[in-house]
Amino acid sequence: MSEMTPDQLTADMLRQEFFVVNTTPARSPEIQRLLPRHLEYQVRLEREGKLFGAGPVYEEGDDLPSGGMIILRARSYDEARALADADPLHAAGLRSYTIRKWVMNEGSMTVTIRYSDQSVAIVD
Repeated sequence: MSEMTPDQLTADMLRQEFFVVNTTPARSPEIQRLLPRHLEYQVRLEREGKLFGAGPVYEEGDDLPSGGMIILRARSYDEARALADADPLHAAGLRSYTIRKWVMNEGSMTVTIRYSDQSVAIVD
């Protein structure tokens, strides 16, 4: 019996490209002032279908976030960079960031939609 090759094993995988923006805050009190604009921007990107997910990241044992991660739907690094640059915290120089392309192959998500009360739940 022969084993499957990596190409055969990955042939049916999703291969969905995203761009991951890892942010590092400057630890300035100005961040709190601009945080509402940043959050409004994130929600706008989400509604436009450009934001797959975002939120703070924490080092083990820390209660304060060490940065943030934003996963964007974009066609290129240039488009992802333009979206990241337009974030109010990045535009004000209160966060720096790096971008990497991420190809999602494996994983799953369970969503429950209840028609009776028009509710939606993401099951973790």
